[in-house]
Amino acid sequence: MGSVTDNDDEVLLRRDGHLGHIILNRPKAINALTHTMVTRIAAALDEWEHDDSVATVLLTGAGEPGLCAGGDIVAIHRDAVNHGTRTERFWADEYRLNARIGNYPKPYVAVMDGLVLGGGVGVSAHGSLRVVTERTKVGMPETGIGFVPDVGGTHLLSRAPGELGTHVALTAASISGSDAIALGLADHFLDTGALPALIGNLAVAGALEAVQAAARGYFPPAPLMADRAWINACYAFDTVEEILSALHASNVPAALVAAESIQKKSPTALKVTLESLRRARVSESLEETLEREYRVSLRCFAAPDLTEGIRAQVVAKDRRPRWSPATLGAVSAADVAAYFTDLGPRELRLATAGSGTTA
Repeated sequence: MGSVTDNDDEVLLRRDGHLGHIILNRPKAINALTHTMVTRIAAALDEWEHDDSVATVLLTGAGEPGLCAGGDIVAIHRDAVNHGTRTERFWADEYRLNARIGNYPKPYVAVMDGLVLGGGVGVSAHGSLRVVTERTKVGMPETGIGFVPDVGGTHLLSRAPGELGTHVALTAASISGSDAIALGLADHFLDTGALPALIGNLAVAGALEAVQAAARGYFPPAPLMADRAWINACYAFDTVEEILSALHASNVPAALVAAESIQKKSPTALKVTLESLRRARVSESLEETLEREYRVSLRCFAAPDLTEGIRAQVVAKDRRPRWSPATLGAVSAADVAAYFTDLGPRELRLATAGSGTTA
């Protein structure tokens, strides 16, 4: 299809008609993002913004498992253990890219097929046209590894209807494509069999026209919407302890399952996540939220739970993280507030909406 303008191993860039096509190309790692991939995508967006022959940008992932399984957390673990700075630089460029996508002046179509986790949400769900399929599984699994939703995730989840975003963030649950639409993380649903035709039409037709023709206005019922009543009631608090108390008091079996899931997560990550969501809800822009997420992420990087969470889930795979502190009661309000304090000269300063990003 069309011509390959760059054949980088991790990111393929193709041109077809008036379409600029970005393909994440690490299928064996479910296209987990590396720093190189982030900089390559950013460079392509910069070039195509000023290329009048490019009308639409498309993002897809190579292979069937998914668009993107997030960041390369094994590399993050290695960097943290060695007290390195690579992750800090990676996150700075990644969050700049998230802001860039959110303000891109041309249609940015993201095909969120298969797994779309963490950083994968950041490069897709801020786009102007977001497509999901029957295979889509979207998630922000950060609390399960002692981390906090980032890449603009708290911006997106805090704006979901009611407390659905709070539920997804604290439980680290994956949701279906139809749920992603209901939560505002996606726009259009189509069967995977329609993807080749969509990609072909994007090269010759207007982006919205091509997507709407493929989607045909249909998407399946969203399972989470049926749970909205108990979710809204149980998560309408500003402390994790109160939320857990409400979940345990509920007579809905799914609420008890949610409580059990939350109790396995890092106590610090849970409390900082809830505070991040509440702050994001009143933030004026994606950029403001990303700047705050950067502070939180660097504080998580320096704390013990992130390395321990990755060790337990991905490195040793014993699934038995030893959180520090080990209980919610041992995490004070002052501890949580410290995650949000100014970084001084290390602050991430994002440009105003629509003007790209700055260092």
